[in-house]
Amino acid sequence: MQRAKFNTKKYFTKNFLKTENFGEEMAKKILKSSLPQAVVIGLLGDLGSGKTTFSKGFAKGLEVKEKILSPTFVILKRFKIAKCKHKNFYHLDCYRIEKEKEILDLGFKEIISNSQNIVCIEWADKIKNILPTDTLFLHFEMIDKNTRKIIAHREL
Repeated sequence: MQRAKFNTKKYFTKNFLKTENFGEEMAKKILKSSLPQAVVIGLLGDLGSGKTTFSKGFAKGLEVKEKILSPTFVILKRFKIAKCKHKNFYHLDCYRIEKEKEILDLGFKEIISNSQNIVCIEWADKIKNILPTDTLFLHFEMIDKNTRKIIAHREL
């Protein structure tokens, strides 16, 4: 069964700082919301399209103090969030994942089932079949050297 897209929005950023700021602002909005479940954000796009830059800004918006790097070689990193009902920020990179089972072996189902977690997944298309139906997807496209188009949508 194919998932249907809905609530599509487009954003444009003019440089990496604007992409980082977009992530920071999105995190602040999520912190103000009263979602009763884990927040899962799937990041899609080619290498260099802005996924990690967005994640850095997102973590900054959550007031994560540690430096955010692409977790390509470790796949999953957890950071503590202070001052809100969400207690953990998980940053995943599925670039090296070949089978969805690999991420399941890392406790993925438990992570996305815990309402205290916010989860940001780079290369989310690699595990799309095991993501929650309310996952927010952000598709990053390179328009030119600096400009990015970010398409936000949810899928059923």
